[in-house]
Amino acid sequence: MKYMILLYGSQQDYDTMAGKETGKPAWSAEDIKKMVEFMGAINNDLTESGELVDAQGLDAPALTRRVQFKDGAPVVTDGPYAETTEVIAGYWIVDVAGIDRATEIAARVTMCPGAGGTVGEPSPVDIRPIGQAPAPDDA
Repeated sequence: MKYMILLYGSQQDYDTMAGKETGKPAWSAEDIKKMVEFMGAINNDLTESGELVDAQGLDAPALTRRVQFKDGAPVVTDGPYAETTEVIAGYWIVDVAGIDRATEIAARVTMCPGAGGTVGEPSPVDIRPIGQAPAPDDA
């Protein structure tokens, strides 16, 4: 069964990693290296086990563009959005035996150095089953 494992962050987290003053401790080159190596090890392990379908880190929320339908027409707004405190920072799509295995992987992800924008502080991770389209009605 396929699951999406979602890791969260904020614009402030991206800014802190980029060395901008945010009130949080700045990330060093070594902190970033540890995070990249940690994520790479997870990806390698999942590739070797045949469980990895896809994994990507996402760019900063400031680069987001939202398109929504209002008053009969699409309206485009550039991010970031003041009402948004958490955004998806990255994801894994895995094809595993079940929710217990997906949970094991997610638990490992929470221990990433710097996850959640604070070096050494674990971040929450969501696991969502990827739904299958309903079969067409043969009647």
